[in-house]
Amino acid sequence: MAPPADAPQRPAGPLAGIGVIVTRPARQAAGLARAIDAMGARPIVWPAIVILPPDDATDLARAHAALARYDLAIFVSANAVEFGAPDPARWPPMLPIFAPGRGTADAIADVGLPAAQLPQTTFDSDGLLALPALANVRGRRIIVFRGEGGRAQLGDTLRERGASVDYVTCYRRAAPSTDAGGLAHVVEAGEAQVLTLTSAEGLANLLRALDPHPARLLLPRLATFAAHPRIVEAARAAGLDARTTPPGNGGLLTALLEWAATSSRTREAP
Repeated sequence: MAPPADAPQRPAGPLAGIGVIVTRPARQAAGLARAIDAMGARPIVWPAIVILPPDDATDLARAHAALARYDLAIFVSANAVEFGAPDPARWPPMLPIFAPGRGTADAIADVGLPAAQLPQTTFDSDGLLALPALANVRGRRIIVFRGEGGRAQLGDTLRERGASVDYVTCYRRAAPSTDAGGLAHVVEAGEAQVLTLTSAEGLANLLRALDPHPARLLLPRLATFAAHPRIVEAARAAGLDARTTPPGNGGLLTALLEWAATSSRTREAP
């Protein structure tokens, strides 16, 4: 994971001298890594979750063919969009789309689907459920694109409100098969000061991967950031120094800048 000896000098910036571990799935990590690098920090990418297509895509194909039957559609994540969105030409023009956060909404726009409606309170299922458009759904048919084994809160609540809800599994998660020895070396060498998390499942995978290494015991020394209180709670339960950030890359970068400005940790620019 160390850069080659002839690698170009990283530009100075407000995060110079800081190593930031990025645990997002590989395709989603790239944008954050670039933003971290632009601020002078060293992004250390180790995807803690691997996103794969479903073992059987039959139900997804059937859902695409039946979109006209639905009154509302929800994509629960950018992964659900990437693996579950149909050809935009097949999307019914009157079928509104809802997304729990800006990252998912951006992914929806990127694939050419109509703009998604976003929560006004919190960027999560609770925020979606607080939207007026999802308050009175009695008799309406709703399709939810999600990953295998996703949380049931959203669908359960909509059903309690009188809606008919169909889940469509469009991807599955797996623990990484990549050896964590390189990441362990970076942590043990003191080259990482920050850990970023996007799910409790990814945290669990990371902890298991590092268990054979002394680095596992060093993780509490890292400043840990996550965008959802539920993930922060899991990280704190594992003994990590975790704090909640505002949503999105912008929220995380703002939190990193605030931490760097107030941290007493001694850092040396590379």
